[in-house]
Amino acid sequence: MSNLNDPVIKGYFINLIGEEGFKVVEKMPETEVTDEKIAEATGVLLNIVRRTLFILYENRLAVYRRVRDTDSGWLTYLWRLDLSTMDSQLVLESKKILKNLRSKLEFEDGKVFYTCKAQCSRFLFETASDLLFICPVCGEDLEYQENESVVKALKQRINKIEELASSAIA
Repeated sequence: MSNLNDPVIKGYFINLIGEEGFKVVEKMPETEVTDEKIAEATGVLLNIVRRTLFILYENRLAVYRRVRDTDSGWLTYLWRLDLSTMDSQLVLESKKILKNLRSKLEFEDGKVFYTCKAQCSRFLFETASDLLFICPVCGEDLEYQENESVVKALKQRINKIEELASSAIA
């Protein structure tokens, strides 16, 4: 089973299902159990438990088995965590993050930006020029905004994620 105390895994779950959802994952029994029993065991509202379980199911981190009650005909869903795909889920997530960071870097790199002192919005040079270097929100003058630190930070994050990914493969 994956280590839920690992900051990467915990961060992934919190991003995916939130703090309340993470409580469900932390306290969920290893055996098959109904959503009602999970809600009782965790103290989390039933609708949040169900939402969490379906998100986990959609991400292949939980499985269920349906059992039909022969008397009433009702279906009961028995849930359990299946974290065997956790590594592949983390790889997919890191690929999405890298794609987004590279896209943001491509946008930031080599462009000139302007903003007002209140930083109401940020404009490319062409847009700022069309606005006569006046902020359309607050009416203040638009001034040049250096973005080299943003570009540098994006490059560092991309490199760090690539390093972690390559060390995980090795």
